[in-house]
Amino acid sequence: MGALKRFRVLATSMVALLAVACGGSGGSGDETQAGPATLRFSWWGNAERAELMQKAIDLFQSRNPEIKVTPSFQEFEAYWQKMATETAGGNAPDVLQMDFAYIREYSDRNALYDLKKQDGKNLELGDLLEGLKGAGEIDGKLYGVPTGGNTWGYIYNPALYAQAGVEEPKEGWTWDDYRSAIKTIAEKTGVPGGGNYIGSYYNLELQLRQEGKSLYTEDGKLGFDQARLKEFFEEGKALADAGVALPIEKGVQIKPSHALEMDLIAGDLGWDNFMARYDKGAKAELKLGPVPSDKADAGGQYLKPSMLLSVSQKTEHPAAAAKLVSFMVNDPEVGKIFGANRGLPPTNAQRAAAQLEGPLAAVAAYEDDLKDKFGKTPPAPPKGAGTLEQAFIRITEELQYGRTSVDQAVDQFFTEAEETLGS
Repeated sequence: MGALKRFRVLATSMVALLAVACGGSGGSGDETQAGPATLRFSWWGNAERAELMQKAIDLFQSRNPEIKVTPSFQEFEAYWQKMATETAGGNAPDVLQMDFAYIREYSDRNALYDLKKQDGKNLELGDLLEGLKGAGEIDGKLYGVPTGGNTWGYIYNPALYAQAGVEEPKEGWTWDDYRSAIKTIAEKTGVPGGGNYIGSYYNLELQLRQEGKSLYTEDGKLGFDQARLKEFFEEGKALADAGVALPIEKGVQIKPSHALEMDLIAGDLGWDNFMARYDKGAKAELKLGPVPSDKADAGGQYLKPSMLLSVSQKTEHPAAAAKLVSFMVNDPEVGKIFGANRGLPPTNAQRAAAQLEGPLAAVAAYEDDLKDKFGKTPPAPPKGAGTLEQAFIRITEELQYGRTSVDQAVDQFFTEAEETLGS
């Protein structure tokens, strides 16, 4: 799913959701009593995921014969168009797969059921990985439960590090070490040491979290000022101008592929689960390493939900729906069925049961090593965050093409942020 396409879908969803009527669950009596029920369950994915999902649903129904599940799925864009239409019409599925970027949008429209009402009754959350606990909470209510997670990491080609005589990244390396490494690699191998560093605002988020700040505040405003953004832009532009990072022209030309999977750079910061994709395409061996930080006790990483499960505010069967959600995130057999199809499993029991091999096993080991160091997952992004992420990419590309100055880029981003977020 391309970022631009994701933005277009989000915009469509926002318009349609404006029509959502407020209202509570259609159930009556004790919401925690699960009687006979038929649930509609929708998710995005492909035929492979549909086959895995059906196996999991069959298992759920065999253990809960009073609950029937009617499944449906679409690819990502069609899924969100359908969800927007059905939600606006008061006909959303009982259980729906949710993206972290959309959860605040839907919860703000009163379209999602507060699953805290089922916690400890029909929904078990105690075995969630520590970093994923509370990831679906907004304003004290639980609107989604993660079905998988990933974190920001550093993926690199150790052969290029060796060829340049540069020590491989290890815990404690700093941002100066990072800049020095990619410069030396570029000079000694002729291969750019890094990617489009300032093109992802998750790199800015990483640095902000290491400084005790955040990309967005709890109330949905920007968590940094113009001076901090200028510092970030200047740092990245200096690397690009020095010729040690992948030229912007090349980065744009190869989209949607990534330079690592085409053996074009020595390393890059990104989501750790992308390791499997890059490893599949690259000829070189790839490794996962620690992210640079100037503070030994502040890596800035957190577990981000790769996707979540939510329950419609309009469901007439909240208890049965919560049972299905709980089963999908806790049952070891479900973990074995899906493996890493939904991201690495969200609970200890499912991770232990999943049979991960090759680069996925490396990602699981990477996250396991970090489990005691993860910071709290940030609040769900505010409405308009997808739009602003796209603006960030566009503005930084213009900056690296030399069509705008750092000061102009900063001013433009804050102007668009004010229009989008009201910051």
